[in-house]
Amino acid sequence: MDPLLPDDPQSLGPYRLLGRIGAGGMGRVYLARSTGGRTVAVKVVRPDLAQDTAFRGRFRQEAEIARAVSGRYTAPVVDADTDAALPWLATAFVLGPSLTEVVDGHGALPEDSVRALGAGLAAALTEIHAVGLVHRDLKPSNVLLAADGPRVIDFGIARAVDGDRMTQTGVVVGSPGYIPPEQALGQQVGTAGDVFALGAVLAYAATGHTAYGDTTPAAVLYQVVHGEPDLTGVPEQLHELIASCLHREPAGRPTPQQVLETLAPQGTEAVFANWLPGAVSSTIATHAARILDLETPEHGTPAVAAPGAPGTPAAPATPPAAGQGGFGTAPTYVLGVPKATAAPTAGAGATVADVPGATAAAPAVAPSRRRFLGLAAGAAVGVGVVGGAGVWAFGGKDKDRNAGKGAAGDGKAPGTPQETFSTPPPGTAPQVLWHRTAETDSLATGRPLLAHNGLLLASGDPLVARDAVTGKRKWTRKEVAPAGAPLILAAGKLFFVSTEYDGDVIGLDPDTGKEAWRSRLGGKLTVEEILAADEQRIYVIASVRTEDIRVHLTAIAAIDIRTGKPEWQKPRDKGTKDYDLEGVVADGRLVYTDARRNVTVRDTATGRQLWTQKIGDDIAWRPAVHAKRIFLGGDRLRAVHLDTGKPAWSLPSGGRRSFYQPMVVGGVLYAADHSGGVWAVDPVRGKKRWLCEDPGARRAPTEFVLVGDTLYGASYDDEGGIFALDPRTGKARWHYNDNTERMEEWHITASGQRLLVTHGDEIYGLPAV
Repeated sequence: MDPLLPDDPQSLGPYRLLGRIGAGGMGRVYLARSTGGRTVAVKVVRPDLAQDTAFRGRFRQEAEIARAVSGRYTAPVVDADTDAALPWLATAFVLGPSLTEVVDGHGALPEDSVRALGAGLAAALTEIHAVGLVHRDLKPSNVLLAADGPRVIDFGIARAVDGDRMTQTGVVVGSPGYIPPEQALGQQVGTAGDVFALGAVLAYAATGHTAYGDTTPAAVLYQVVHGEPDLTGVPEQLHELIASCLHREPAGRPTPQQVLETLAPQGTEAVFANWLPGAVSSTIATHAARILDLETPEHGTPAVAAPGAPGTPAAPATPPAAGQGGFGTAPTYVLGVPKATAAPTAGAGATVADVPGATAAAPAVAPSRRRFLGLAAGAAVGVGVVGGAGVWAFGGKDKDRNAGKGAAGDGKAPGTPQETFSTPPPGTAPQVLWHRTAETDSLATGRPLLAHNGLLLASGDPLVARDAVTGKRKWTRKEVAPAGAPLILAAGKLFFVSTEYDGDVIGLDPDTGKEAWRSRLGGKLTVEEILAADEQRIYVIASVRTEDIRVHLTAIAAIDIRTGKPEWQKPRDKGTKDYDLEGVVADGRLVYTDARRNVTVRDTATGRQLWTQKIGDDIAWRPAVHAKRIFLGGDRLRAVHLDTGKPAWSLPSGGRRSFYQPMVVGGVLYAADHSGGVWAVDPVRGKKRWLCEDPGARRAPTEFVLVGDTLYGASYDDEGGIFALDPRTGKARWHYNDNTERMEEWHITASGQRLLVTHGDEIYGLPAV
């Protein structure tokens, strides 16, 4: 949800606005609450349409028809003022996520859940059709899942833009993949069209993929008209019914009543007891609790109840399910090219009883990072346009490209409202939100990116903190650290080795850039490089002064963060003395690698070396550690036990080329191979979950970050770029490349809903969509 902007109203009718939850072709959508405590989605018509007398008339007529729909499985209109200066209507707000969110987050639904879903949707269509209304845009984002059954939203609203505005030759209203062939051809659409959409929705729910592909809109529409649906994965007992709903000819499809009788012969009451898997039910409870916790603000912007003890930061409010209750939830396209884009719409609904036992959302997973050495070559062409699905026009010119700007938000502290961005068409990368060239920053391209509290912290000379939302500098520190020095975030401070004071470790306040900590080594150690840090100690490679003679690179040492003094120092084995090291801390162990193929593990409390083995690569790579295992790339993907170094499992490449160094993100091991593929592997058992053979470019991503329901990756060199993958299936969603001549590494991290990307000295902000 986004805060209200200065030009937004504070109230409409009896409803106090809480914040923005979407926008679309017809207007804006707000989350609002009545004086009696009822939460609704209030939809306001655009000023230019409000001046159109004919539009007002159609809107008034459709609002009256929509108000007549009051069935159990719809989110009805509860209030409206079609004669106001800006006409608006309020719809019942459903406390539950969309089917899209549930499938993206939990995968395909089990057969019993799909049966119940189909029965509820068929009942909803029966109710809608009974008042002379055709939905014409039934799709997963317009289906909300509540604890007591599904709800259909946005019924009939598209009809308000019929007539001279939407009956031009070649105009198709709806979402590709869910509109029937007759609608795709611009022919008359009746109630059978909604049945086709019902079949497509059930196929998606049962399989996790669309029945007509996920390519370009024009290709999907062609497949709908001329091809056959892909029902792979549909349970056998549901196959015939769903296939009949997707019959090309309207007369060959069953009626909603027939679908209902097939799926729920004893009535719908019997199918909605525990109709969803436990994980989905928990998601619904969390979604409901967040909305119910919203407090009506004094000036419109919502406050969220803090999840913990007094004084703890409030958790950010989660926007309602994407696609809820919007006016024309998508932009206009000319053969798949966006003409004008709007933020995805959200929310429709009335409050229901509080949900007992609702839990707070799990925190976002922080990405691990690593450095890689190698050769760069070639270039790949990327695309960057944004959009969504809804109204498709065949013919015309691309007049009004979207600038790619997301909703307002500063990306700073926890509690900041979450940003909402337009969803691009399938296979299309989002537009860059901002771009900066680090001309004076000497950006350290071989080092991990760090994001903290809405800031991108870039290693280099000077050190620079950039606002994640705008890309503008927030603070700089010149000549305090060597160019390319590793930066370590730990214990609320940004640590690095200082060039101002020989061998000292400095800790800055990452929000301001001001010095907040300094080591007190007393001349005993000269720190050469920081390996890693945790909340208690900073682990470094150090030179030791003995009888006025500095013995170079002989020690691994730990500095106590509380006192700034050395806690322990240990000599390094002769065979591991190397300048190029990478390290991490995990499970009370310091794990580091060197360019002599060594992997070494020490106890963090004492510095005692537990083991060292020549099992690594011929370069120093940042180790991946999870579940008491260290993971290694190479000809086979391997895991060794953290405390002993003994083999845990080994996974062959199946005839493909060798593996890059893997990463663990969100409890899953991801690894690219040199054949250009990406693997997802169970890190405990070593079993392959999926292999994406073609993520979209010659070079696969080698570092990853998980944001919401999407896995994002960055390639090692310019033959790759930035990738978005489905973390459940490995299916490629989009690929981005800046198409420059720079043959340098790509790196990625995230802050809120922003992807922060570097390509050499080029820095980009992209929406996480």
